[in-house]
This record gives sequence, structure tokens and C-alpha cells, in this order.
Amino acid sequence: MTNYHIETNNSLLDFESFSPGGIELSVAQIDQAVALSDRIISERQWQTYLNSLALFGFETWLEERDSSLTLNSANCSVKQPSYANYIDGVFNLTIGEYKICLLTNGVTIDEFIRVDRALIDLPEYIAHFYILVNVVEEQAEVKIDRCIRYQDLIEQQQTNNLTSDTAWAYEIPLPWFNLEVDDLLLSLRCLQPSSIPVSERVTATDNIQTELAPLLSQLQSRETALSEILTWSQAAIIFSNPDLLNWLDQLQTNQPSLTDSLAALRDVLSSSLTEVTQTAINVKSWLSNQLDELGQNLAWTILPTPEFATSGLRDLQVTNREFPTEELGTIITHLRNSEEEIPPRAVGAYQDFIVDSYALRLFAVTWTLTETESLPEWSLLIILGAQPNNYLPQGLKLELKEGDTVLDQKIIIEDTNNSYIYTQVIGEFDEQFTVNIILADGETYTFPNFVFQ
Repeated sequence: MTNYHIETNNSLLDFESFSPGGIELSVAQIDQAVALSDRIISERQWQTYLNSLALFGFETWLEERDSSLTLNSANCSVKQPSYANYIDGVFNLTIGEYKICLLTNGVTIDEFIRVDRALIDLPEYIAHFYILVNVVEEQAEVKIDRCIRYQDLIEQQQTNNLTSDTAWAYEIPLPWFNLEVDDLLLSLRCLQPSSIPVSERVTATDNIQTELAPLLSQLQSRETALSEILTWSQAAIIFSNPDLLNWLDQLQTNQPSLTDSLAALRDVLSSSLTEVTQTAINVKSWLSNQLDELGQNLAWTILPTPEFATSGLRDLQVTNREFPTEELGTIITHLRNSEEEIPPRAVGAYQDFIVDSYALRLFAVTWTLTETESLPEWSLLIILGAQPNNYLPQGLKLELKEGDTVLDQKIIIEDTNNSYIYTQVIGEFDEQFTVNIILADGETYTFPNFVFQ
């Protein structure tokens, strides 16, 4: 592919720095940025070129400021066309255990910077730090301008009720960012990644084939924006699955027949569903006070479990959410007046996660039923609440399923920060259950299946 949008002039390298703290780019870095952008579709080449310059400038800046901090860019988005063709930003970067995302600005600095929704809403792309990099291509120079921690961004987003536009982008006000970029270096040296929560998830793909099949001819053309063809929920599933994203890129790049495209889609989904099935959360290990590998990867935390009993499915009043152990204990006191006891051997765990801009918390409690020794059974209690200083939005649903069968569904009638919704199921040892969190607009967060094996 020929890059028609990029012309370089090596004499520009002789220009004086446009501002204090500017990082001059080398000829080799500029040539590499051109080569990376040449691999991208024409309408995305210029932005990919700027993103590549931002990456190289940030890498140089980091080496100059602290050689002990190493940037891993092997899987960076600008080096992978299936990412660069659809999601703007420089992501899949790490410094140690920290995830880094670079946001690129040109010469003109507006009051807002547009950020693709995927980079903030989809756990696969969420970063611990978002760093704004100004790129002055004419002077072959970049400046590390400002940064913001993920949790600070989410707090601002919720406080100001910031929503994405129809093109799946947020306009983030620049004052939200921290101008003191040295604070970034201090955080990278001193903080622990766990102090800046970043959740991850496995995305369900079981219904997407039926939804995408009628849209193949539209998706094959790049003339229409994806946001005009797909719902955000559909796009989120594609963006969250590298194989699906690659399938979409091949569909638009190679223009295969619709029959071949549909067959390829089936193959991708078959592999994805197999992978999801094989990566269920095994709650049996919780009874030994252990998390399986998936539970650890998804940041589940086992909690000390007091004696408690369930009651009917009803709202619970707000409690101290700053300390999840106390929170679960307080929830349990609301469930004591029940006809069904939950034994002392029951064990609970929790996970914090984000759906759209809502910061939520899910508790899961499990135990075995000894009175059914001839046909061993286990119980799963699911409790959904909000993280500190957050709330459950109107229309949110907590759904419990076995396969395609919906066993129970609870809904929030109005915005509330002082209640929980919950459900319970009993199953045999070979049965597994799925928990979905569904927003009023249909956006869905699906947890890996819960199993007892």
C-alpha cells in the first residue's frame, strides 16, 4: 500500500524545539512511522502515522527520564493493522505490570480530546494511565503533555455524567488531565498496579452470528462507518475478541464472498465459545480458600465468610462499601431471617468491574448441600451492588442462566445507591451457570460460567 498522505523532509530535524520538554524524533523513527502507516487503510494512515510518532517520542522520553522503566511495545496497536484500522489510540503498551495508553494530539490543542469509547469502556483496552502526547509533525517533535489515571477518569466521567457520542467516542475535557507528567514517573516507580483497579472479562459471543449474518454486505464496505451499521453492544463483542476483529478486517480488506465470510465467522465463533467454556470460574476451589487461575486473572478476591442465611429476593440497604468484608457481613445480616440456612462452610468472593461508565461490584457465595449425598448438589448466591460512591442505574438487570435458559432475572426500577439485587440457584456438580449484567440499552457484561468441579 502506498501512503499518499505522508511526506517527510529531513531538514525539519534541524529545527529548534517548539517548546520546553519537546522530544526530537530521528530520521529512523520517522521512516519507521511511515512504514507502519503504509500497512493501514488509506483513511486511517495519517492518524496511524501520528500515533506511531507519539509512540516513538514517548519511548525516547521514558528512556531519558528513567532508564529503569522499560516500555514493552511488542504488541502495540500501531503494529497490528486489525487494531489500528478500527480503534484510534496507542494501546497494548505496558511498563512492568502497568497498562499504558497514549492519546495523540496534533498542533492545535482544543479544550477537549476525543477518545474512542473502546479504550475506556472495554476492559480489554482499559489502561492504568492515559497519556496525552502532542505531535508537531512539521517539526518532527513530540511533547509528553499530561496524563490521567483510569480511576480518576472514571470518577470524573461519573461525576459529570459524560456519555459517548453516536460515533462511539468521548470528548474528554483537558482540565481533567494532570499537567505534572513527573507525577506519572513517580506513580510508575512507587504505586502497585493493584491500587489502580483495572477489570477484565470474557466476552460472550453466542448470539452474535445471528446478528451479524444479515449485515455482512454492509460490513464488507468501508464507505459506511461501523457506528452506522452496528449497535455498540455488537461492536463491543467484536472489539473484545481479537479473532473477530481480524475477521472483520479480512472481510473489508480481502472482500471474500459472503458465503466464505459467513463460514469464517462460524469458525471464529466456534473457537471462541470453546475457549469460553474451558475458562469457567471453578468456585469449588474457594472452599479451600484458593482461587483458580482464571479467578486470579479476573481479580476475584476471597472473603472471610461469617455464618449467614438467605431470604427472598429483595433489595438490601446500603452498607460500608469501602471494606468488602464488612460489606458482605452487613449484607448477610439482612438475610438472617430466612427459612433456608446457609452453612458456616460457605465461602464468598467478590469482583469489581465496569459496565459502560457504571462501577459495580459482584459478590458470589457458594457451598455444598450435604443433605443430597445421593445426588450431590452445590449452591450459588449472587449479589450485585455498586462500588463506593457509585450507584445501580435504572433498568439494570441481573440475569442468571443455565445454557440458554434464563433461571432468574432481577431489575432496578430507578437509580439507587442504597440497595442490592441478588439471586440464588442450586445445581448438580456437573451443572454450570452464567451471570449477565444488562444495562437498559442492552449493553451486556457476561461473566465466565460458574462451575463446581
